[in-house]
Amino acid sequence: MLARFNQFIEKWIFLVTPVCVILGVVFSDITIHGNVLVPYVFAVMTFIGALKSSFQDIVHVFRHPLPLLLSMVCIHIIMPVLAFGAGSLFFSDNINLITGMVLEFAVPSAVIALMWVTIYNGSSALSLSLVIVDTVLAPFLIPLTLRVIVGSRVQINTSSMIEELLFMIALPAVAAMCLNQFSKGKVKETWPPKLAPVSKICLMFIQICNSSKAAPYIRHMNRELLEVIFAILILAAFGYALGWIAAVLFKQDRKMTVSMMFGVGMRNISAGAVIASSYFPAEVVFPVITATLFQQVLAAVYGTLFHRIKKEAS
Repeated sequence: MLARFNQFIEKWIFLVTPVCVILGVVFSDITIHGNVLVPYVFAVMTFIGALKSSFQDIVHVFRHPLPLLLSMVCIHIIMPVLAFGAGSLFFSDNINLITGMVLEFAVPSAVIALMWVTIYNGSSALSLSLVIVDTVLAPFLIPLTLRVIVGSRVQINTSSMIEELLFMIALPAVAAMCLNQFSKGKVKETWPPKLAPVSKICLMFIQICNSSKAAPYIRHMNRELLEVIFAILILAAFGYALGWIAAVLFKQDRKMTVSMMFGVGMRNISAGAVIASSYFPAEVVFPVITATLFQQVLAAVYGTLFHRIKKEAS
Protein backbone atom coordinates (compact mmCIF):
# COMPACT_ATOMS: atom_id res chain seq x y z
CA MET A 1 0.00 0.00 0.00
CA LEU A 2 2.79 2.42 0.92
CA ALA A 3 4.61 1.58 -2.33
CA ARG A 4 1.50 2.43 -4.34
CA PHE A 5 1.12 5.66 -2.38
CA ASN A 6 4.71 6.58 -3.24
CA GLN A 7 4.19 5.82 -6.94
CA PHE A 8 1.02 7.88 -6.97
CA ILE A 9 2.73 10.91 -5.40
CA GLU A 10 5.69 10.69 -7.80
CA LYS A 11 3.37 10.43 -10.82
CA TRP A 12 1.20 13.37 -9.78
CA ILE A 13 3.80 15.47 -7.94
CA PHE A 14 3.14 18.45 -10.22
CA LEU A 15 -0.45 18.50 -8.91
CA VAL A 16 0.23 17.39 -5.33
CA THR A 17 2.50 20.37 -4.63
CA PRO A 18 -0.07 23.09 -5.52
CA VAL A 19 -2.71 21.17 -3.55
CA CYS A 20 -0.45 21.26 -0.48
CA VAL A 21 -0.03 25.02 -0.91
CA ILE A 22 -3.81 25.45 -1.14
CA LEU A 23 -4.38 23.34 1.98
CA GLY A 24 -1.78 25.36 3.87
CA VAL A 25 -3.46 28.62 2.88
CA VAL A 26 -7.09 27.56 3.43
CA PHE A 27 -6.40 26.00 6.84
CA SER A 28 -3.58 28.35 7.85
CA ASP A 29 -4.99 28.87 11.36
CA ILE A 30 -4.34 25.17 12.00
CA THR A 31 -1.35 24.38 9.77
CA ILE A 32 0.75 27.29 11.03
CA HIS A 33 1.14 25.45 14.35
CA GLY A 34 3.04 22.71 12.54
CA ASN A 35 5.92 25.05 11.69
CA VAL A 36 7.65 24.27 14.99
CA LEU A 37 8.13 20.69 13.76
CA VAL A 38 9.31 21.60 10.26
CA PRO A 39 13.10 21.64 10.95
CA TYR A 40 12.90 18.13 12.45
CA VAL A 41 10.71 16.78 9.66
CA PHE A 42 13.05 18.38 7.12
CA ALA A 43 16.06 16.67 8.72
CA VAL A 44 14.29 13.31 8.38
CA MET A 45 13.48 14.03 4.72
CA THR A 46 17.10 15.01 4.00
CA PHE A 47 18.37 11.84 5.69
CA ILE A 48 16.07 9.62 3.62
CA GLY A 49 16.95 11.44 0.40
CA ALA A 50 20.68 11.05 1.06
CA LEU A 51 20.42 7.30 1.67
CA LYS A 52 20.90 6.73 -2.06
CA SER A 53 24.24 8.51 -1.89
CA SER A 54 27.73 7.47 -0.93
CA PHE A 55 31.16 9.01 -0.62
CA GLN A 56 32.22 6.95 -3.66
CA ASP A 57 29.69 8.83 -5.82
CA ILE A 58 31.36 12.11 -4.93
CA VAL A 59 34.85 10.73 -5.54
CA HIS A 60 33.81 9.49 -8.98
CA VAL A 61 32.47 12.87 -10.05
CA PHE A 62 35.37 14.80 -8.51
CA ARG A 63 37.71 13.01 -10.92
CA HIS A 64 35.94 14.91 -13.71
CA PRO A 65 34.60 17.97 -11.83
CA LEU A 66 33.72 20.35 -14.69
CA PRO A 67 29.96 19.52 -14.87
CA LEU A 68 29.68 19.79 -11.08
CA LEU A 69 31.53 23.12 -10.98
CA LEU A 70 29.46 24.52 -13.86
CA SER A 71 26.24 23.53 -12.09
CA MET A 72 27.38 25.13 -8.83
CA VAL A 73 28.28 28.38 -10.60
CA CYS A 74 24.87 28.47 -12.28
CA ILE A 75 23.04 27.67 -9.03
CA HIS A 76 24.88 29.92 -6.60
CA ILE A 77 26.18 32.82 -8.67
CA ILE A 78 24.33 33.35 -11.93
CA MET A 79 20.74 32.62 -10.82
CA PRO A 80 20.85 34.58 -7.49
CA VAL A 81 22.37 37.58 -9.30
CA LEU A 82 19.68 37.40 -11.99
CA ALA A 83 16.99 37.12 -9.30
CA PHE A 84 18.38 40.17 -7.51
CA GLY A 85 18.54 42.08 -10.78
CA ALA A 86 14.94 41.24 -11.68
CA GLY A 87 13.73 42.02 -8.17
CA SER A 88 15.58 45.34 -8.05
CA LEU A 89 14.27 46.29 -11.48
CA PHE A 90 10.59 45.56 -10.88
CA PHE A 91 10.19 45.71 -7.07
CA SER A 92 12.86 48.20 -6.04
CA ASP A 93 10.76 49.59 -3.18
CA ASN A 94 10.09 46.19 -1.58
CA ILE A 95 13.20 44.57 -0.11
CA ASN A 96 11.17 41.65 1.27
CA LEU A 97 10.12 40.52 -2.20
CA ILE A 98 13.66 40.99 -3.51
CA THR A 99 15.05 38.93 -0.62
CA GLY A 100 12.49 36.18 -1.25
CA MET A 101 13.43 36.04 -4.93
CA VAL A 102 17.16 35.83 -4.17
CA LEU A 103 16.58 33.20 -1.48
CA GLU A 104 14.53 31.04 -3.85
CA PHE A 105 17.44 30.88 -6.28
CA ALA A 106 20.15 30.54 -3.63
CA VAL A 107 18.93 27.25 -2.14
CA PRO A 108 20.58 23.96 -3.17
CA SER A 109 19.58 21.59 -5.94
CA ALA A 110 16.53 19.46 -5.11
CA VAL A 111 16.70 15.77 -4.28
CA ILE A 112 13.62 15.18 -6.43
CA ALA A 113 15.69 16.16 -9.48
CA LEU A 114 17.07 12.61 -9.26
CA MET A 115 13.66 11.28 -10.23
CA TRP A 116 13.58 13.33 -13.42
CA VAL A 117 17.21 12.49 -14.22
CA THR A 118 16.34 8.80 -13.97
CA ILE A 119 13.29 9.21 -16.22
CA TYR A 120 15.33 10.93 -18.96
CA ASN A 121 18.42 8.74 -18.57
CA GLY A 122 20.82 11.34 -17.23
CA SER A 123 23.94 10.85 -15.13
CA SER A 124 22.84 9.64 -11.70
CA ALA A 125 26.40 9.98 -10.40
CA LEU A 126 26.53 13.68 -11.27
CA SER A 127 23.04 14.35 -9.90
CA LEU A 128 23.76 12.52 -6.65
CA SER A 129 27.06 14.34 -6.21
CA LEU A 130 25.50 17.72 -6.98
CA VAL A 131 22.76 17.19 -4.42
CA ILE A 132 25.21 15.93 -1.80
CA VAL A 133 27.86 18.62 -2.28
CA ASP A 134 25.27 21.39 -2.59
CA THR A 135 23.41 20.11 0.47
CA VAL A 136 26.53 19.87 2.63
CA LEU A 137 27.69 23.36 1.58
CA ALA A 138 24.20 24.93 1.87
CA PRO A 139 24.62 26.06 5.50
CA PHE A 140 27.48 28.28 4.36
CA LEU A 141 26.53 29.18 0.78
CA ILE A 142 22.97 30.37 1.48
CA PRO A 143 23.87 32.86 4.26
CA LEU A 144 26.90 34.00 2.24
CA THR A 145 24.80 34.58 -0.87
CA LEU A 146 22.19 36.55 1.07
CA ARG A 147 24.86 38.53 2.90
CA VAL A 148 26.72 39.47 -0.30
CA ILE A 149 23.69 40.28 -2.45
CA VAL A 150 21.09 41.75 -0.06
CA GLY A 151 22.92 41.81 3.28
CA SER A 152 23.27 45.56 3.54
CA ARG A 153 19.51 46.00 3.17
CA VAL A 154 18.16 43.31 5.51
CA GLN A 155 18.95 41.98 8.97
CA ILE A 156 20.32 38.42 8.75
CA ASN A 157 21.10 36.26 11.79
CA THR A 158 23.84 34.39 9.94
CA SER A 159 25.13 32.22 12.78
CA SER A 160 21.67 30.99 13.75
CA MET A 161 20.82 30.31 10.10
CA ILE A 162 24.00 28.27 9.64
CA GLU A 163 23.22 26.22 12.75
CA GLU A 164 19.70 25.41 11.56
CA LEU A 165 20.87 24.54 8.05
CA LEU A 166 23.54 22.26 9.47
CA PHE A 167 20.88 20.50 11.53
CA MET A 168 18.32 20.25 8.72
CA ILE A 169 20.55 19.52 5.73
CA ALA A 170 24.26 18.91 6.17
CA LEU A 171 24.33 16.61 9.22
CA PRO A 172 21.51 14.29 8.07
CA ALA A 173 23.13 13.97 4.63
CA VAL A 174 26.54 13.11 6.07
CA ALA A 175 24.92 10.68 8.55
CA ALA A 176 23.16 8.85 5.72
CA MET A 177 26.38 8.53 3.70
CA CYS A 178 28.27 7.29 6.77
CA LEU A 179 25.56 4.68 7.31
CA ASN A 180 26.02 3.52 3.73
CA GLN A 181 29.77 3.40 4.23
CA PHE A 182 29.60 1.34 7.43
CA SER A 183 27.01 -1.06 6.01
CA LYS A 184 29.07 -1.51 2.82
CA GLY A 185 26.18 -0.35 0.66
CA LYS A 186 23.50 -2.59 2.16
CA VAL A 187 21.52 0.36 3.55
CA LYS A 188 21.70 2.09 0.16
CA GLU A 189 20.07 -0.93 -1.48
CA THR A 190 17.34 -1.70 1.05
CA TRP A 191 16.27 1.40 2.99
CA PRO A 192 15.38 4.00 0.30
CA PRO A 193 12.44 2.05 -1.25
CA LYS A 194 10.97 1.37 2.19
CA LEU A 195 11.35 4.95 3.43
CA ALA A 196 10.39 6.73 0.18
CA PRO A 197 6.70 7.08 1.22
CA VAL A 198 7.81 8.62 4.53
CA SER A 199 9.90 11.14 2.58
CA LYS A 200 6.86 12.10 0.48
CA ILE A 201 4.73 12.57 3.60
CA CYS A 202 7.46 14.77 5.10
CA LEU A 203 7.59 16.84 1.92
CA MET A 204 3.82 17.35 1.91
CA PHE A 205 3.80 18.28 5.61
CA ILE A 206 6.56 20.87 5.07
CA GLN A 207 4.84 22.40 2.05
CA ILE A 208 1.51 22.67 3.87
CA CYS A 209 3.01 24.22 7.00
CA ASN A 210 5.26 26.67 5.14
CA SER A 211 2.37 27.84 2.96
CA SER A 212 0.46 28.95 6.04
CA LYS A 213 2.82 31.87 6.65
CA ALA A 214 2.28 33.19 3.13
CA ALA A 215 -1.51 32.81 3.46
CA PRO A 216 -2.29 36.53 4.10
CA TYR A 217 -0.54 37.52 0.86
CA ILE A 218 -2.08 34.73 -1.22
CA ARG A 219 -5.56 35.53 0.09
CA HIS A 220 -5.15 39.21 -0.70
CA MET A 221 -3.54 38.95 -4.10
CA ASN A 222 -2.74 42.24 -5.82
CA ARG A 223 -1.02 43.34 -9.00
CA GLU A 224 2.43 43.45 -7.42
CA LEU A 225 2.15 39.88 -6.14
CA LEU A 226 0.90 38.68 -9.53
CA GLU A 227 3.97 40.31 -11.07
CA VAL A 228 6.13 38.42 -8.54
CA ILE A 229 4.53 35.14 -9.63
CA PHE A 230 5.27 35.94 -13.28
CA ALA A 231 8.86 36.93 -12.48
CA ILE A 232 9.45 33.69 -10.55
CA LEU A 233 7.98 31.70 -13.43
CA ILE A 234 10.36 33.31 -15.94
CA LEU A 235 13.39 32.91 -13.67
CA ALA A 236 12.52 29.30 -12.84
CA ALA A 237 12.08 28.48 -16.53
CA PHE A 238 15.42 30.10 -17.32
CA GLY A 239 17.10 28.00 -14.61
CA TYR A 240 16.49 24.81 -16.59
CA ALA A 241 17.60 26.52 -19.79
CA LEU A 242 20.77 27.80 -18.10
CA GLY A 243 21.83 24.30 -17.07
CA TRP A 244 21.15 23.06 -20.59
CA ILE A 245 23.01 25.94 -22.24
CA ALA A 246 26.03 25.59 -19.92
CA ALA A 247 26.27 21.88 -20.76
CA VAL A 248 26.12 22.57 -24.51
CA LEU A 249 28.66 25.40 -24.37
CA PHE A 250 31.15 23.19 -22.53
CA LYS A 251 30.47 20.20 -24.79
CA GLN A 252 29.01 17.81 -22.22
CA ASP A 253 27.44 14.54 -23.38
CA ARG A 254 23.73 13.75 -23.30
CA LYS A 255 23.70 12.22 -19.80
CA MET A 256 25.59 15.15 -18.28
CA THR A 257 23.34 17.64 -20.08
CA VAL A 258 20.20 16.04 -18.65
CA SER A 259 21.64 16.11 -15.12
CA MET A 260 22.81 19.71 -15.41
CA MET A 261 19.45 20.85 -16.79
CA PHE A 262 17.46 19.36 -13.93
CA GLY A 263 20.17 20.02 -11.33
CA VAL A 264 20.26 23.76 -12.03
CA GLY A 265 16.53 24.09 -12.67
CA MET A 266 15.15 22.24 -9.65
CA ARG A 267 15.66 23.80 -6.23
CA ASN A 268 15.08 22.67 -2.68
CA ILE A 269 12.17 25.05 -2.26
CA SER A 270 11.20 23.52 1.08
CA ALA A 271 14.57 24.56 2.50
CA GLY A 272 14.05 28.09 1.20
CA ALA A 273 10.58 28.26 2.71
CA VAL A 274 11.83 27.06 6.09
CA ILE A 275 14.59 29.70 6.10
CA ALA A 276 12.20 32.43 4.97
CA SER A 277 9.67 31.47 7.65
CA SER A 278 12.29 31.34 10.39
CA TYR A 279 14.43 34.41 9.71
CA PHE A 280 12.47 36.91 7.61
CA PRO A 281 9.10 38.71 7.49
CA ALA A 282 6.17 36.70 6.12
CA GLU A 283 6.30 38.57 2.81
CA VAL A 284 9.67 36.96 2.03
CA VAL A 285 7.98 33.54 2.04
CA PHE A 286 5.67 34.45 -0.85
CA PRO A 287 8.20 34.35 -3.75
CA VAL A 288 9.66 31.12 -2.40
CA ILE A 289 6.31 29.34 -2.06
CA THR A 290 5.29 30.60 -5.50
CA ALA A 291 8.04 28.53 -7.10
CA THR A 292 6.35 25.31 -5.94
CA LEU A 293 3.56 26.01 -8.43
CA PHE A 294 5.92 25.77 -11.41
CA GLN A 295 8.89 23.58 -10.61
CA GLN A 296 7.45 20.14 -11.41
CA VAL A 297 5.48 21.36 -14.42
CA LEU A 298 8.59 23.05 -15.86
CA ALA A 299 10.59 19.86 -15.27
CA ALA A 300 8.05 17.90 -17.31
CA VAL A 301 8.05 20.53 -20.08
CA TYR A 302 11.84 20.69 -20.35
CA GLY A 303 12.19 16.92 -20.15
CA THR A 304 9.74 16.45 -23.02
CA LEU A 305 11.37 19.23 -25.06
CA PHE A 306 14.86 17.80 -24.54
CA HIS A 307 13.72 14.31 -25.49
CA ARG A 308 12.07 15.53 -28.71
CA ILE A 309 15.05 17.61 -29.78
CA LYS A 310 17.49 14.75 -29.20
CA LYS A 311 15.18 12.30 -30.95
CA GLU A 312 14.93 14.53 -34.02
CA ALA A 313 18.68 15.09 -34.05
CA SER A 314 19.46 11.36 -33.97
